[in-house]
Formats: sequence, structure tokens, C-alpha cells
Amino acid sequence: MSVKLEKYILAALTTHPEKVPSGTTVFYCKTQAELEKIAANLEAILDGIAHELDEGLFVIVKH
Repeated sequence: MSVKLEKYILAALTTHPEKVPSGTTVFYCKTQAELEKIAANLEAILDGIAHELDEGLFVIVKH
């Protein structure tokens, strides 16, 4: 029996390392501008969607 994952977190991006739980790929950014730029690029590269969960914290998810 195979399991097909349809929704999952591809990566997390943050300017606050203490806000990110373990278990996923994390990109640490120095500024909010850098965070937004990398999130936009990763959306395209990973074919995912970026969601801002809090100031300084994004996740890239696959729907």
C-alpha cells in the first residue's frame, strides 16, 4: 500500500531561528526583505506556495 502526501511543508524561512521547529528544511535570513525575496524564489523553484505565519516567519507548502 502506498501513501500519497498531498499537502506538506517544503521549507521554512525565518529571521528568528527560535520560531522554527525541527523537522523541516530551514532558511535563515538577515532581513525581512531578504526573507521575502527568497520566499518568492523558492515558491517558483519548489512549485509551492509561500505563507507568512508571523513577522519573520514563512513556510513554503505544497497543496
